[in-house]
Amino acid sequence: MSKKQTIIIAVMAVISLLLAAFILKPCGDAHADANADAKAPASAAHGDAASAAPETIALSEAQVKASGIVLATAAPAQISTILTLPGEIRFNEDRTAHVVPKLAGVVVAVHAELGQTVKRGQLLAVIASSALSEQRSELLSAQRRLTLASTTLERERKLWQDKISAEQDYLQARQAMNEADIAVQNAKQKLSVLGAGAAAGSQLNQLQLRAPFDGVVMEKHLALGEAIKEDANVFTISDLSTVWADFAVPAQDLNRVRVGESVIVRASAFDAQASGKISYVGSLLGEQTRTANARVALANPQRAWRPGLFVNVDVQSGLSEAAVTVASGALQTVDGQPAVFVRTRQGFVAQPVKPGRSDGKLTEILQGLSAGAVYAAANSYVLKAELGKDGAEHEH
Repeated sequence: MSKKQTIIIAVMAVISLLLAAFILKPCGDAHADANADAKAPASAAHGDAASAAPETIALSEAQVKASGIVLATAAPAQISTILTLPGEIRFNEDRTAHVVPKLAGVVVAVHAELGQTVKRGQLLAVIASSALSEQRSELLSAQRRLTLASTTLERERKLWQDKISAEQDYLQARQAMNEADIAVQNAKQKLSVLGAGAAAGSQLNQLQLRAPFDGVVMEKHLALGEAIKEDANVFTISDLSTVWADFAVPAQDLNRVRVGESVIVRASAFDAQASGKISYVGSLLGEQTRTANARVALANPQRAWRPGLFVNVDVQSGLSEAAVTVASGALQTVDGQPAVFVRTRQGFVAQPVKPGRSDGKLTEILQGLSAGAVYAAANSYVLKAELGKDGAEHEH
């Protein structure tokens, strides 16, 4: 190879190297930019993770005491298993009566008003009934026949004893008197079934409707001058000193609800509760609801438990062991989930937890807290408020 050819080959090699370097340089820069971009999100994620760490609320012992925060230790405990079932207050059907006239007639007087408290035997209304007049007339006739038969029997007895008349006449008179007495008793029984007695004076058609026991007029379906039928429910009287709390028991919970067990009845419309015992559990399940009816009898001296009021019935069905429990008042909602404020060396931290069973005083903690942890058992809402203040300051 000549010297000239060698120089040409060298020049071409140099040019090739320069072209290659020029072409490869943008790719290297792109890779560097890509690496920089990859590192940036990683560092940002690291910063977010650092910012997501639980925020500590630093309070001195004096501040804790001044805020009324009570500390307790999470520990195992026995929790009452409570079954809460919906129910409704109803009339005590054993002390509720529907007043029915049993005879058709026309209302001539009304002495009781809706909502009025009445006593046993108190006059509610008066009805004029032609059928009652006939029944009382029958009684009067039977009584007069009895009087006549009694007089005849006494006369025939004397005549027979004096041997003036035959014994057969005496026996016939005695038979007539017995039949008259039976007729009187029959007429009285008919009036007794109708809730009426013998007429006072000449008012044979006056039917008086009276209260069967002490109670309140819950319904009234008659007015002065109105014609009513014999089976019309003109008054409903209920003794509200006791009421029933009826509630439905699903089939799977029937083994936990038994007659005689203690329950707590809580009103859903206002803050009121009462204790009682289950007096009845139905033996049949409803075809549509597949539940059994159960009942609690409640004393109602102040008439606070009004029929129709919706209630919740808490059935206590025994004790069970829980590995970790806290006071129910310690649970707060932080960032949309339940949390307990745990005491650390630096202060308080909102620890997310998964609650389990609760009896109103203690709550079981399934996840998020270990036995022995010190937490804010009372007035933990103060810590929640402080947490909210700190979050607002960080936003600014």
